[in-house]
Amino acid sequence: MALAIFDLDNTLLGGDSDYLWGGFLVAEGIVDGDSYARANERFYREYRDGTLDIDEFLRFALRPLRDHPRALLESLRERFVAELIEPIMLPAARDLIESHRAAGDTLLIITATNAFVTAPIAARFGIPHLLATLPAEDDEGNYTGEVASVPTFQQGKVIRLEQWLAEQRLDLTGSRFYSDSHNDLPLLERVDHPVAVDPDPRLRAIAEARGWPVISLR
Repeated sequence: MALAIFDLDNTLLGGDSDYLWGGFLVAEGIVDGDSYARANERFYREYRDGTLDIDEFLRFALRPLRDHPRALLESLRERFVAELIEPIMLPAARDLIESHRAAGDTLLIITATNAFVTAPIAARFGIPHLLATLPAEDDEGNYTGEVASVPTFQQGKVIRLEQWLAEQRLDLTGSRFYSDSHNDLPLLERVDHPVAVDPDPRLRAIAEARGWPVISLR
């Protein structure tokens, strides 16, 4: 039994859940439309370019969780997943997941997008393990706008995965990691079998140079 690790956004999904959640909040009037939309676009562009300041981004992304009642947020999330995420859950991604499930592999999603947004998405894929950026909560279960642990971004994915492996008493023997992004190079270099999935230009060039498999789920 090996570990099958999946990035989420633009890998299993035909889009980016973090970016789409920001746009959904704008459309619902939950955040200031013009300024929030501009910032959402800027952060997404910086992510693709590899220049994202993760701490600055998370202060932005987690602020709406801090500023609104949890019940409202959860109601909005249910609609968000049904309306914007389910249509971009790629059929070929489901097939890939099921092939690993049938092989008895341990299934894990690891994503920089926060756990509030991604937990129900992982559940819809039937993937039992999720490592995502964790929004901090106070003693009453309200979000504080802060981060509870190392963000699962770039090298942070490796750090959080190694912590999880120790807790689960697992290792990376035979492991595979599927990702679209050059931001995931630290983890792609750590697993036994890196796989580039519909990769961005930088990752595609690296994958081809190193002889990594390049596949498409689109």
